[in-house]
This record gives sequence, C-alpha cells and structure tokens, in this order.
Amino acid sequence: MSSNERGYLGVTPPISVATSSEREREITGTLMEELRRQNTFETEEESRSREIVLGRVAALVKKFVHDVSVAKGLSESAANAAGGKIFTFGSYRLGVHGPGSDIDTLCVLPKHVSVADFFATFEPMVRAMEGATEVAGVPEAFVPLIGAKVSGISLDLLVASLGMSAIPEELSLKDNNILKNLDESVVRSVNGTRLTDELLRLVPNVQVFRDALRCIKLWAQRKAVYSNVNGYLGGVAWAMLVARICQLYPNAIAGAIVVRFFTVMSRWQWPQPVLLKDIEDGPLQVRVWNPKVYPSDRAHRMPIITPNYPSMCATHNVSASTFAIMCEQIQNGAVLVEKIVAGEASWAELFTKHDFFHRYKNYIQVIAMTRDAQKQIRWAGTVESRLRHLIMKLEFVDNLQLAHPFVKGFERVIRCASEEEAAAVLRGGTGVPVAGADAEGGMGDERNAEAKWKVYSTSFFIGLGVRPKESPNDPPRRLDVSFSIGEFLKMVKGETFDEAMMGIALKHIRGTALPEYVFDPGEREARATGKRSRKSMGGVDTPNKKPRVSVASAP
Repeated sequence: MSSNERGYLGVTPPISVATSSEREREITGTLMEELRRQNTFETEEESRSREIVLGRVAALVKKFVHDVSVAKGLSESAANAAGGKIFTFGSYRLGVHGPGSDIDTLCVLPKHVSVADFFATFEPMVRAMEGATEVAGVPEAFVPLIGAKVSGISLDLLVASLGMSAIPEELSLKDNNILKNLDESVVRSVNGTRLTDELLRLVPNVQVFRDALRCIKLWAQRKAVYSNVNGYLGGVAWAMLVARICQLYPNAIAGAIVVRFFTVMSRWQWPQPVLLKDIEDGPLQVRVWNPKVYPSDRAHRMPIITPNYPSMCATHNVSASTFAIMCEQIQNGAVLVEKIVAGEASWAELFTKHDFFHRYKNYIQVIAMTRDAQKQIRWAGTVESRLRHLIMKLEFVDNLQLAHPFVKGFERVIRCASEEEAAAVLRGGTGVPVAGADAEGGMGDERNAEAKWKVYSTSFFIGLGVRPKESPNDPPRRLDVSFSIGEFLKMVKGETFDEAMMGIALKHIRGTALPEYVFDPGEREARATGKRSRKSMGGVDTPNKKPRVSVASAP
C-alpha cells in the first residue's frame, strides 16, 4: 500500500501529529541562530560560484559526448544530438551543504560513450579546465568517480552510461525501467540521484527536514561519526534517519525534530531496520535487501534502507566498534537535548569538538606514502577505503574492547635531504612523520616547492580501547595486533603496489606522542591543564601497568 493510500508518509502511522509548542518554537529559533553562528550556511556569492562551476561542468560533459561521438564515427548532427546531462545529489541536492562542501555530480552519457571513455577522455578534459586542481580518477572504486576541485569548489564526478542513443535535456531518472540492462556499478551511480530525489518526496515538510538535517550533520561531523568509508554513517544515512523522524512527527518544527531524533534513535532497537517506505519490486534481476533471504543482510548491525528501487542497506560498513561509538554519541546527545529543552544547556554544547585524540592511551597510525602528489590522492584513497577491514580484524584481538577509526586522514609532505633518505622514508624507516619534524609540513607549506626530494604522506589514526582489567591484580595485558596488520598489508598492497613509488607503514603510537598536526592550535595545552574525563568507553586503562602493544612492521 502506498503512502498516499494510507494517508501518511512512512511504513507506520505518525507517533504524533500535534503542532509544536511555544517552547519548541523558542528552541528552534535559538537552534537556527546557533547554526548561523557555526557558519553552516554559505553566502550568496558562494552559491553563485557553485552554479557557475556546475554550468561549466555541464557544458564540458556535452563537449565530451560530442567529441567521443565524432571519434566513434557519428555524424556532426548525431554527435550534437547525443546530449549528455549532469544531475546533482547528496548534500547539495538536499539543500544542506555549507561552505567548502563538495558537490556530488552524476554525468549521464548515451550508450556509445563508455565508462572507459569517461576516464580516458573526460578526466584529461577536467584536468585542462581553467582553475582545476586535485583531479584524480578512481575507476576501480566501488562507485567509480573522478574527484576534482574547480575554482575552489570540490566535485565528485560519477558516471552512468545509459542504454539510450541520446540523452535529452528533459531526462528524468525516476522511472525504474531506466535501470534495465545496466551493470551494478552504474545502477549504484544512478541511484545516488534517485535516492536524493526520493528522500525529498518522502518528508512532510522539506524546509523543516533541511533545517533539522543541517543540525544533525554538524553534530555528527563535530563528534567525528560522519564517514561512510570509515564505518560510520555517511550523509545519506544520517539524512534517512532525520527523514524518518520527520515522518513520525509530520507537524513538528526543526528544533522539535532534532530533540525527537535523539530521543527516538537512543531507544531504537537495532538491528530493526529504518525504512522510509515499503520495499518495492522492480524490473531488474538484482538483489534487493532482504534479511530473510540473505545471511549477509541479517548481519547488518544498523540497517538503514534506501527507499528507491532497488532497496539497499546504506550502512553495511558499520562494524561492532563504530556501532558502539555512534550509539554512545547518540545517547550523549539525548541527555543533552533534554537539558536544552529544560533551559539548562545551549545548542552550542551539542556542537563541541570530539575528544578522539585525547581519549586513548594507544593508537595505530597508518601512513600511506608516494613520491608523486597525483598518485598520492589515489593511493591514500585506496588505503582509506580498506581501513574498515583492518578495524574488523582488530576487533578479534584479545584484550581489545574496540578499534576506533578517525574519520579523515592528515596530509603531509616530508622534505628529504637525498634520494636515499626519500627511499628510506617510503619504506617506513627514519623520517616517517613525527611531531615537530623540521623537514615536514602541510600540503600548503611554501618550503615544499624548494625541496628536490619529497615524499607525500597521508596518516590515518585508530584509537585502541583496551578492555578494563577485571581485577587490579591481573597480569599486564598484551595487545598483539601483528597478525591483523599483516593481513591488512597483504590486502591493501594487492597487485598494483609499486615499491619504488609507493609506501605504507603502520606504527603503534602513544597518546602522549601524537603529532601536533592532529590538534587545533592550543588544544593540547588546554586539555593538559584541564580536567580530563575518565569515563569514555574504552578510553582508559585501569591503573598499574600499561598494556604492551605488538605491531608488525610493514615489509
């Protein structure tokens, strides 16, 4: 039965159709003021810049289709008629992007222009655009894409070659039949746009949804639980959770939706799935999420199911550790919003920064390195996309309560004195990034240009939450993570690893030895002089002897 036939949006009736109270209107007003203070809205000038860049990309896609069409023997008139169109999706299409946000963009091509053409021909065209930087194609990704910055605007350019001889300007992707005869990677690409559009159709009030989502997005980013690739919820999954709360309280305003988001989600009985509509059948012989049929679907810890056909789980990357971390943050949020409603706390407190780099005594630093800036973008992306497998392996280590991945990497440039030193750094030897190294700087350090021998590095961090001792008299605990790391190295290197140009190192690092670049200016000193909480899950080893960590060296 459709939502229209039921008379409400969603798979269950609303919990309440009451309008918001005077107090809820007050906290909505203060919430919007705080979101503006937190700089979550971009200026009109920035919005115009995005529109200009998108216009340039749309024109380039048409030129690309035309040029490839001519090269493949089509007449000039047929090449002009072949079209090509872009669709935006993600936070930009949802209307919740902020300053510096990237734009997820789908490039739709006619059937004679292939994905191979996209990377062989369109990627160099993007690289040649005026103002284009950091252009890197990732054809082997789960969803193949080209990442780029154009005039300072970050873009993720996905590709879909449809079974059509021409792409008309009025093309819509809503019809399920458009997915026929497409391979799975293309279906995934097209469904990004289809999902975003479906989300906007399934909420009772789009502006309330956008305002509430902007809040939850900022909260998740500040608490470092916003990253699909690292096993947390990505933007789409957080958006679906907010959309479900909007369905359950269709007449509530943004502040009330945020409060109910934390209240409902802190009590949600996972792995009960979050659904925005009934799962529908369609024209494809493809797998649709169904835990009754597929054992792997039953294993999803936090299933949030996409509403568009074919329905998939948007949160299959969630591990035992990231699930526990997100649940803890949602519980903390639920306590805080109660205080906000009672007038005992402010919205600013909801957006305080995470404590990841103060929370643990032991960390693993994963360092991806290359000798070439362009190759580094791809190699770091490959390593990051595999980190969740390392997390799952670490979860089986004795005495480890959880493996807590941070949501982003830190880019550095190591300036070397000789070719030999650069080669040693690449192998994970002396010179691998350490706090205070004079020969190391951020990507924008002017001294990098003068260095003849450079190694580009991206460091990822995993906090190790040690299981508390059952008794103070228990012997010292040992964390032997060498097997997990050895298996991870085999996986991430694969067949394309170039020993001369690429490197990867994994190091055990104490919390007191973390590099300065992971902290904001003055953060470490302020934390050291203040009182540090000892109650964070897995963040504290019981007194007495410290755990010993055994880490395999990278070959």
